[in-house]
Order: sequence, then C-alpha cells, then structure tokens
Amino acid sequence: MSDQTRTLGSGAPNGADRRTLGSGAMFDKIAERYDLLNRVISLGIDQRWRKLAAAALDDLPGAINVLDLASGTGDLAFAVHAHRVQSDRGVGTVVGTDPSPRMLAVAQTKLAKHKDNVQSAVSFAFGDAQALPFADASFDAVTMAFGIRNVPNRAAALQEMRRVTRPGGKVVILELSEPPPGLLGAAARLHVHHVVPRVGALLSGSTEYRYLQQSIAAFPPPDEFCRQLAAAGLIVERSTALTFGACHLFVGRVPGGVM
Repeated sequence: MSDQTRTLGSGAPNGADRRTLGSGAMFDKIAERYDLLNRVISLGIDQRWRKLAAAALDDLPGAINVLDLASGTGDLAFAVHAHRVQSDRGVGTVVGTDPSPRMLAVAQTKLAKHKDNVQSAVSFAFGDAQALPFADASFDAVTMAFGIRNVPNRAAALQEMRRVTRPGGKVVILELSEPPPGLLGAAARLHVHHVVPRVGALLSGSTEYRYLQQSIAAFPPPDEFCRQLAAAGLIVERSTALTFGACHLFVGRVPGGVM
C-alpha cells in the first residue's frame, strides 16, 4: 500500500478501490479526457509549467537524451523536444514511460500527428519509475511532471532516477503542492480543495479526480521533499514555487561529471 493511500485512509472516493488510487489503472479510466481536464482545471497554466521544466535543462549542452517518467499523454516529453529545437540547444532523444497503457495510447496518437523529426526523436513505452529497465547513467536527464506523488515507493523512484542519469546530469520534477498561507494562497487552496475535484468529476464522470486534491495534501512540503531528493544522492539546485505555490519545480543534479 502506498504512503498516499495510508494517509488518505477512509477519504478515498466513493466506489474507488484504494489500491488503484494513483495507479496506472486509475489513469486508464480518465486517459481520453486527461488533457482536457488538465487545461480546464489549471486554467491552461500547466502548459507554462511544463515549459519551465523543459527550460531547466538549458545548461545541458548538445544533443541530450532525456527520460520522461509518468509521461502520461506525452505533454512534457513533447515540450522538452520542442524547447530544445526552438532554443537551438541540441536535440537528442526523449523516451517517455508510464504505467498506464491507455495514457500511452493517447501519447502515441499525438506522436503520430507530429512531423517526422519529432517521431524520430520521441518515443513511448510502458514503465514503472520504481524499477527502470535502463542501464546506469543511460540518460543526460530525467524529467517527471505530476507523477512523483503517485509512486508507492517514492524513495525507490528517486534512487532510480539518480541511477539512470549520468554524473553531472539533471533530475527535474514538477509537482502540485499545497499552497501556503496568505491571501493568494487561500485562493489557490480554494481552487485545489473544491474546484479541482468538482470540475474533474463533472468533466470526467469519475469521482477518482477527488483523489487529486487528497494526494496533493498528502505530499510532503517542498523543504521535506528536497531532503528526500538529497537522501537519494542528488544535489538540490533549486526548488521554485509556481503560481502562488500551487506547483513546485524541483531541479536536482547527479554529483560529478561535466555540465
């Protein structure tokens, strides 16, 4: 049972099996409407957050190879590739993995609509962040957007990220967070606690979206998560609050190597 499931306890959505909350099986149920839900719930800001995550790799020169975990429908994978092309920083490959077959099917459909240069650089495959099927130091960077809070064994996933990233490479994580106290934070909390689960359930027809708010509340504060990154052997370069603290961008580096 995951840390999140234990924390949520009896707060699981009605009719939902707590063992599936945050799992690939849960996201299978909402895959076809996942992108629409993200745009509506975040008011479109999630796309900007992904661009910031892609830009966090700017100090890695040349044609870098990136692993995008919990890739879902591929938005961050595509954002990373697009940013490398547009900023002329070198284009290598982006491999997206996810535990939800239906989310990956949506990603593959989106990939098929891209031009050949994108199709040759971006790929998707089934994968579990806790046990990655890649050799040590296989990638220049690992990215993950809105997925780390759903991983049952977070420490194992972070250690895997470090293992498959070369010395000097980057680990970049976007995650939703509980907004801090204050007027703007209160407005953001109102949105997360009440608007998100209701709009999500309305658009998706699924009460599983109530899990989103609950899992955000269960995720550790930014300073504690930074300690978890450090415990996995990463040098924490920065933790940046985005949109009044509704999201955080964490950037870590694997010790050694040349940037």
